[in-house]
Amino acid sequence: MSESDDARAHPETYRVARGEQGVLTVQPYKGELLPLWRFATPDKARESAAAITERFHAYLEAGDVVGADMARKYLQMGFTRSRRYANHPGGKKYDGPVPDDRKGQSGSHGRAELPRGPEDPVKAECARIFKAAWDAVEQVEDYTRAREEHRRRFG
Repeated sequence: MSESDDARAHPETYRVARGEQGVLTVQPYKGELLPLWRFATPDKARESAAAITERFHAYLEAGDVVGADMARKYLQMGFTRSRRYANHPGGKKYDGPVPDDRKGQSGSHGRAELPRGPEDPVKAECARIFKAAWDAVEQVEDYTRAREEHRRRFG
C-alpha cells in the first residue's frame, strides 16, 4: 500500500457516513477490521461486534474519525449481511448474474429479487446483535461531533 492509498495518512480523501461505501477497499482499516468481522452464529456475532466496537472507541480516542467511521460501517455491514442471510437462504438476494458492465457495483441491476424464505432465526439474532452495536456507536457524541467536523472540512 502506498502512502497515497492510506486513508489514515490522508483523511481528506475519505467521505464519512456514506452507508457501507469503501468498507472493503479503504486501507489500512479494511486490513484491521475485516479479520474481526464474523456473523455465522450469534456467539461469533457478539464477539465480532464487541471487537469492532472496541476498535471504534480506540480510533475515536486516538482522534481517528476515519477509523471510527469505518468501524461503524463494519457494524452496519454485520447487520445488513446478517439480515440478507436471515431473509434469503444462502444470502443470494437477486436472480441471475450481475451484468458485466455492472460488476463491482451494488444493487439489483434490473434483476428480480428472489422470494424470501422462512426467516433464519440464527441469522436474525446475529442481525439484532450488530444492529444494537451499530445503534450504540451512532449515539456517541464525540463520534457525531468528529464526523460533522470531518464533513465540514473535507466535504
